[in-house]
Amino acid sequence: MTTAQLGTPDPVAAERKFAVLLLAHGTPDTVEEIPEYLKNVVSGRAMTQHVVEEIQSRYAQIGKSPLTEWTLEQAVLLQQKIGLPVYVGMRNWKPYIGDTVRRMRADGVTDAVAICLAPQNSRTSVGLYRRAAYAEAGNAFRFYFIDAWAGHPRLADAFAERLRPAWQEACRVVGTKVPVLFTAHSVPCRTIQVADASGQPGRAEGDAQSKSDGRPSATSASSGSVRPTVEERSYALPPGASSGPDPYAVETKHTASLVAERLAADGLTSHDWYFAFQSQGMSGGPWIGPTVEQTLEGLYREGHRGVVLQPIGFLCDHVEILYDIDIAFQGLARKLGLQLFRPESLNASPLLIAALADLVSQGLLQLGAAHLEDRSSVATSGQK
Repeated sequence: MTTAQLGTPDPVAAERKFAVLLLAHGTPDTVEEIPEYLKNVVSGRAMTQHVVEEIQSRYAQIGKSPLTEWTLEQAVLLQQKIGLPVYVGMRNWKPYIGDTVRRMRADGVTDAVAICLAPQNSRTSVGLYRRAAYAEAGNAFRFYFIDAWAGHPRLADAFAERLRPAWQEACRVVGTKVPVLFTAHSVPCRTIQVADASGQPGRAEGDAQSKSDGRPSATSASSGSVRPTVEERSYALPPGASSGPDPYAVETKHTASLVAERLAADGLTSHDWYFAFQSQGMSGGPWIGPTVEQTLEGLYREGHRGVVLQPIGFLCDHVEILYDIDIAFQGLARKLGLQLFRPESLNASPLLIAALADLVSQGLLQLGAAHLEDRSSVATSGQK
């Protein structure tokens, strides 16, 4: 997209270079790298050998996590669709967010739309992505940060497109209508407690939502203030809603309801779907539920003999899908006497890429408007 299309055809605007930054959790490339990776996740705190070995075992059973490969593929597809450079930064592994932002600066980027590839992320974990990106960027370029997009219609379309054939096949195989169990990654209960006026819970950011192994996530090494450079967009919260309980638990269920609505014409009713949180961690303290394990047991007791498990918090295959669902939950389902089906992950879904492109388009417009406002304020101050 050119600066003229953004409505900023002046010479200063013509020198601007726009780009996109996709942000993800990150995952090690080999089993041997897991100890180092886990140190990043927990800010270098000591890990018990038992936990390290358990995570290594999970990765070994799936071969490796393809999260990085899929994220890079999504970036390539998005770049092809929008015609702008798309960069990838990982919070806990290579390519690290800081390294990627430095490369963007070296490439001459002046304006960037940043998108977290966790649509329903909580404010606490999103804060870690934001802090890492802003701290490295400094005043070098302007960010438009999309912190949540749980209600984006094309995201729901993408999940529904994957779910529909899997649900229809499951009903055919089992011989009756089977329930759909939507899932999202669990978080410690303390991460969704009432926030202060800044939107941050009254606790250390290092206790934020975890991925991969369910342990607390690492705080960014940078400790500078997190300052938005333009008004940020959230599809999860109304404008200006920055205080009160963290929205994560509500927004995960909101995404699920939007996906379910799209299968209503196929016969899926409000009585046919459930929601549970998966992948509770091994750290101390309670995690939000209900758990998938509890829900599967409940569905069996109610007389169901099949279930379609549809994760709606993950945009591609990785350990929480390939191990937690395809190995652990499949094993539990077999013991219970349930047939468990899982739709294909979004991965390279064209509808997912369309959703990301729409987010970028809106972000670019905001960046253009912000630039015009800055130019206007400069001109006004020069007249005084």
